[in-house]
Amino acid sequence: MSDRPLTIWLVAGEESGDQLGAKLIRSLRALSDRPLALGGVGGDAMAAEGMESLFPLEDVAVIGYLAVAARIRLLMRRIRQTVRACVAARPDVLVIIDSPGFTHAVASRVRRQLPDLPVVDYVSPSVWAWRPWRAKTMRGYIDHVLALLPFEPDAHRRLGGPACTYVGHPLIERLGELRPGPAEREARQSPSPVLAVLPGSRRTEIERLMPIFGAALAKVQAQGHAFTVELPAVARHRALIERLAGTWPVRPRLIDGEADKLATFRRARAALAASGTVTLELALSGVPMVVAYQVPKIEEVIVRRLIQVPTIVLPNLILGENAIPELIQADCTPERLAAALAPLLPAGPARAAQEAALARLDATMRLPDGDDPSRSAARIVLAAAPTGP
Repeated sequence: MSDRPLTIWLVAGEESGDQLGAKLIRSLRALSDRPLALGGVGGDAMAAEGMESLFPLEDVAVIGYLAVAARIRLLMRRIRQTVRACVAARPDVLVIIDSPGFTHAVASRVRRQLPDLPVVDYVSPSVWAWRPWRAKTMRGYIDHVLALLPFEPDAHRRLGGPACTYVGHPLIERLGELRPGPAEREARQSPSPVLAVLPGSRRTEIERLMPIFGAALAKVQAQGHAFTVELPAVARHRALIERLAGTWPVRPRLIDGEADKLATFRRARAALAASGTVTLELALSGVPMVVAYQVPKIEEVIVRRLIQVPTIVLPNLILGENAIPELIQADCTPERLAAALAPLLPAGPARAAQEAALARLDATMRLPDGDDPSRSAARIVLAAAPTGP
């Protein structure tokens, strides 16, 4: 065992990557036979694990073409700063975490200056969905991809990408929080059950989808279906959500905090949700759902030219079938949402078919050795590090 610290740089680009990075750091400490020296870019969660970020994560946590264009000068400055600091530190391993627009720009520039530095990418870009040529390009600056979705290693092999290992989605570590207990299963059978409504976590999503969702709920209610609405509210947008929900004919109960959000999922009979990771949370909770999404017209033109998959819903991609209805862009109307959602409230073929499909997720997502995702990822990162003094 060497007394020299193992220097690991971790570069995240948004809050979800910060959470992954924090769990990875904990597992690295638990599994490493050497002390760790950490550096890079992260947020509060990684800071709590002892990593000091070069700058606030908020500087680079931007999503969408228009948002990136508005902050391009700051983003490029932060990319150059990160590259300079990493090259000066000469770590044993560089781990980039999700946010490919930022983290891959860093990794490719670092590789040019430190060609022997092992680079691990935690969270594969969606090369299987759009811009598939990126997989082969990644081989020039990434040595190993840690995939969160079970079909991604095959996708990288097919597309000529780097070595790729499925390490498990972090949600499979939280099944105990997601699965309903006896009282919650009974609540799902209530004469007026909970309908979970999730209009997204970004301001633009919320502003675009909430009026459509409210009108859809009114149509479902008009068909004679009884339900109560619970809407987990993103804290930073709570005032906006409250204002928009005030116009709904069916007034929701706003839910605050992660624990209460998961409690809503455990007792919800059905859900209406914006496309995103929340659909996988709902699916692992066994909640039948309808998924909706809209982007601005200018982004729709770009995305439709590049998209390579028949569905944008994560559980559908994992299952390999379109078990969950998705209504996007022009199809995202109150009438069509209501028509898809209403059959999920009573017992019937539509509800039974979704429940059967969602029950197959566990076997597909479980790691073969029963390991948890962060430890599985940490083993690969440690194996990438040089063993010499």
